[in-house]
Amino acid sequence: MKTYYIYILKCSDELLYTGVTNNISRRFDEHQRGLNKKCFTYSRRPLILIFHQEFNKIEQAISFEKKIKKWSKQKKLALANENYDMLRVLSECRNASHSKYKPDLK
Repeated sequence: MKTYYIYILKCSDELLYTGVTNNISRRFDEHQRGLNKKCFTYSRRPLILIFHQEFNKIEQAISFEKKIKKWSKQKKLALANENYDMLRVLSECRNASHSKYKPDLK
C-alpha cells in the first residue's frame, strides 16, 4: 500500500510551507537543495521539517493539506508542537454571529 504525507516546513524567514508527497525524505531533500527556483521555499532555505503526518489515501492527504493551508501560522505551529489544547482554542469560532455569542432568550 502506498503512503502519502502532509508536511510543514519552517523557512529561514519564519514563514511556513505546507505540502503533500509520497516520499517525505526525497521531497524534503528537493526543497533543501533548491532544485526548483520557482518554488516558494527556494529563497527561504535552510528549512526545518516541523511536522508530517502519514495517510493511506492520496485523497485524504490532499484534503487535509488544503485544510491546513487555510490555517493561521499560530494554528500550524500548535499542530506541529502537539499543543492540542491551543489548537482547540485557535479552532473556536469567534464570529459575532456564532451561537456562543448570541444572547440567551430564555
